[in-house]
Amino acid sequence: MSDTSSSGPNRRSVLRAAAALGGASLVSACGGLKGTGASSSDVLKIGYVSPQTGPLAGFATADTFVVKRIQEAVRDGFTAGGRKRRIEIVVKDTQSNPNRATEVTRQLINSDKVDLIVGSSTPDTTNPVADQCEANGIPNVTTIAPWEAWWNGRGGKDKGFTYTTLFFFGMREFADCFFPMWRRMDVSSKNVAALWPNDTDANAFRQGLGPMMKQAGYTPVDGGAYQGGATDFTAQIATFKESEAELFTCTPIPPDFQTFWKQARQQGFRPKLATVAKVMLFPSEAEALGPLAADIATDFWWTPAHPYKSTLDGGSAKQLADDFAADTGKQWTQALGSVYSLFEIAIQAFKEAGDPKDRDEVASKLRGMKISCMSGNLDFTTGPHPGIAIQHPVGGQWRKGETFPWDVVIVDNSGNKDVPIGGDLRPTNA
Repeated sequence: MSDTSSSGPNRRSVLRAAAALGGASLVSACGGLKGTGASSSDVLKIGYVSPQTGPLAGFATADTFVVKRIQEAVRDGFTAGGRKRRIEIVVKDTQSNPNRATEVTRQLINSDKVDLIVGSSTPDTTNPVADQCEANGIPNVTTIAPWEAWWNGRGGKDKGFTYTTLFFFGMREFADCFFPMWRRMDVSSKNVAALWPNDTDANAFRQGLGPMMKQAGYTPVDGGAYQGGATDFTAQIATFKESEAELFTCTPIPPDFQTFWKQARQQGFRPKLATVAKVMLFPSEAEALGPLAADIATDFWWTPAHPYKSTLDGGSAKQLADDFAADTGKQWTQALGSVYSLFEIAIQAFKEAGDPKDRDEVASKLRGMKISCMSGNLDFTTGPHPGIAIQHPVGGQWRKGETFPWDVVIVDNSGNKDVPIGGDLRPTNA
């Protein structure tokens, strides 16, 4: 279901948000404001933007659950600016399209009159959402996008940002996650096959991780900056085979990786270890590949094994994952923790502001925030640039599961010793 109007509060968006709250109306779900005589200033409206449909929809699997969970956690309201406040959440779908992300963010600002906007995932969402917020003076926090793609892709190298913030990680953290696994793999070649398309995400890897690979003694073998949505990867596979690369990394959209990986097997490219980014982050992708998913490694910034807790109800990462499974019948995804923390951070900024309706003050609280939450210890003051909080992922591999078809085993915690090791690192293709 998608929003199609930009002229006012859209019936479809209201219905979607209501559905996300278990069928209740937005107001009644906010804690019973109806009939209380409360003014609109008692309600703080948060807009949430994510790719709920389209090729990036896997990132939004947990959205409905998280929105409901947040509403439950603050159903009795909280004190901000010396008064009791309630939360209203307005949900928008980008349809995995950056132009659509721009459009729905404008709807949130101009029609829904939100006080703050949060968004996830990938630069196709985070960048256009943040650009609109910056241009319109709306406090904003986003996640699940490499900070270089978010910062440099928006011209941050020339200027800073006043209203927009991000928590995630960047090329240094990818290197800290992937390189230790490469070093542990017995390979005869230091060539690394790299499937990097021509988009903001992949170009950040090409320009950032590529030089780091060289500094570490590896040679990136770039398959070429192809356009997303490709159906034939024969040329890239031939390049990789000719290089005799035994290590592989990539940053495509999920459908492209599915196509590439199947064709690679058919054409005889079987790297000893695959460490992939942007893909294989969620169980649905492992299920789509079936046996070909075995022992593909990727970065994990949130799992039930992470020792982090909610600032809203004190629940642990494991409890959140278990509750998600019990409520939906689906397996946890790491976006679950990230999306949850978007709302933790937003609510904390409201609480810290003398006037939570003062956009400049709330934005300042976001930029200066230090918080220990479901996504770990986040400090927006010490990142590579102001307003960026860095997470530290660990390396995990997909293995046959017990409760669900596939599960994640943490095999390297070089980047974050807080997370326990769950098993040995195995070759992707022995």
